[in-house]
Amino acid sequence: MDTGLLKAFLEVQRTRHFGRAAANLFLSQSTVSARIRQLEEELGTHLFIRQRKHIELTPAGRKFLAFAENMINTWNRAQQEISVPEGMQSLLAIAALPSLWDAFLEDWLRQLPTLLPELALRADAGDTDSLLRQLQEGTLDLALLFDPPETARFQLRELAPLPLVLVSTQAGQASHEALRTGYVLVDWGTSFAGLHARRFPDLPAPRLRVSVGRLALGYILENGGAAYLPEPMVRGQLGRRLFPVEDAPIIRKETYAVYARPTDRGGMIEQVIDSLPVDRAY
Repeated sequence: MDTGLLKAFLEVQRTRHFGRAAANLFLSQSTVSARIRQLEEELGTHLFIRQRKHIELTPAGRKFLAFAENMINTWNRAQQEISVPEGMQSLLAIAALPSLWDAFLEDWLRQLPTLLPELALRADAGDTDSLLRQLQEGTLDLALLFDPPETARFQLRELAPLPLVLVSTQAGQASHEALRTGYVLVDWGTSFAGLHARRFPDLPAPRLRVSVGRLALGYILENGGAAYLPEPMVRGQLGRRLFPVEDAPIIRKETYAVYARPTDRGGMIEQVIDSLPVDRAY
């Protein structure tokens, strides 16, 4: 069975739209349609009911869904297991949001070979949607995220909150000054946006909006300004090039370890989660 056919089927089933499925797979819509037709010909049955503005699985498609997911997961797991270096017990694929790598995970990753010497590792970064999709597809074992959805598909484990502090390149600033002179607004997720809006309801339009904390840090160090950034990221600069805005609240951002369930690798994944640094109090 061509796994490309299965991936096309699963993505059309997930999005219920040939165009969106094609975009997510980086294929043309005609290629996705051709793969679905080929799969239906091989199985000898229709898998989708196609209407003008609606696509749904046929009864045969619903039956085939579980088989397709199992075949893709088995194939992905086989690819990972046969690539395990000699002398290692297993390979674990880990990914996180870029800002979490910047905040504290890089140091943790460097320590993992000592903490868990029997594991080979693959580390990556991505946005929340892509990491959740990889978890579901079985190409990723563990994702570290902000604001993951609560669903039966995933096991969530809350980690120690990440303290976000308002820092400025000017010493002695009050928050109303820092947020009006070169403020860079970092997208730390939905819960942060709500707390930020309630705390600073009259905030003028920021000079710059970014989705990665490291970009904000580099920008204000070069151009001056202020931003909410993870305390571990700025700790070495405090009192030198950056200064805490004393009257601004610390916003503690929940972080989560997420993995798909059910999984036969849960014990190994929990062992990796246990190795994460938990004492990050500011």
